[in-house]
Amino acid sequence: MAQLGARLDGIEEVVGSNPIGSTNFIPVYYLYILQSETTGRFYIGQSQDVPDRLAHHNANYSKSLKNRGPWRLVHTEQYKTRSEAMFRERQLKSWKDRRMIEKLFSTSR
Repeated sequence: MAQLGARLDGIEEVVGSNPIGSTNFIPVYYLYILQSETTGRFYIGQSQDVPDRLAHHNANYSKSLKNRGPWRLVHTEQYKTRSEAMFRERQLKSWKDRRMIEKLFSTSR
C-alpha cells in the first residue's frame, strides 16, 4: 500500500471528472443514397449508422427493399440534427428525375 501512495504522490484528484469519456457527444445524422446493383434503382434514407443500415437493407430486413438488392452506398451527407437529415431526405425524394440524383452523387466524388 505504501508503494501505491508513493506513486500517487503529487497527483491531484479532480472532482467531477469523467474517466469514461467526454460528455460533449454531438450526434451526427447522415442522409444516404443506396443503389441496387440488380435494378439500378435508388433508395434514399437517413440514419446515424450508415454501415449498419446498409447491412440491414442487404440482409432483406426492410420490407420495402426486400429482394431488390444487393445495395451499394453511392452518396452520404452529414447533418447535426435528425430533422435536418429528414428534411433533406424529403427534398431528394421529391425529385422525380433520377438524373438529378445521379448528378448529385457524381459531382460529390
